[in-house]
Amino acid sequence: MVEAAQNGHLESFGALYQRYHSSMVALAYSMLADRDLAEDAAQEVFAIACRDIGTLKNEGRFGAWLAGICRNISRQMLRVGKSRAVCRASEPAVVGRDDTEDRQEAIRRAVWGLRRSEREVIVLRYFDGFSQARISQVLDISSQAVNGRLVRAKRKIAKYLKRNGLVEEDHEES
Repeated sequence: MVEAAQNGHLESFGALYQRYHSSMVALAYSMLADRDLAEDAAQEVFAIACRDIGTLKNEGRFGAWLAGICRNISRQMLRVGKSRAVCRASEPAVVGRDDTEDRQEAIRRAVWGLRRSEREVIVLRYFDGFSQARISQVLDISSQAVNGRLVRAKRKIAKYLKRNGLVEEDHEES
């Protein structure tokens, strides 16, 4: 499919778009914290990929190549100040909400406080429902690396929730 797209077959590129679009939106979202901006970034990723697909040397690394483009586009968007909704762990909770909303907001803050590599796997796995195998393919890392990042990230989130009194001390992560 990648080879056909490299040879100018737009139908093949369309199939690649269908296969990888949601992955690129999720990856961009993990950096931008804004779904609309993530959609914009994904569109730009595919415009660049369409233009530059001839430079791809190893078609087996198409997903990783796209992910690299996506990270670069997302970083550029952050640099020019287009991200309107980056969550900060130090923001106070909104008063007058129920416990479920407070917990969801605390989890969101904990996720955005993670390192980029940990946040990517958490967003891909739990916000977008990707399997560990799919995450491995998209990020071009081993399944063991995906699992390790998920475990570390979940521990950090649990620690954050305990520190903020949203999880009782004797509960462990599941």
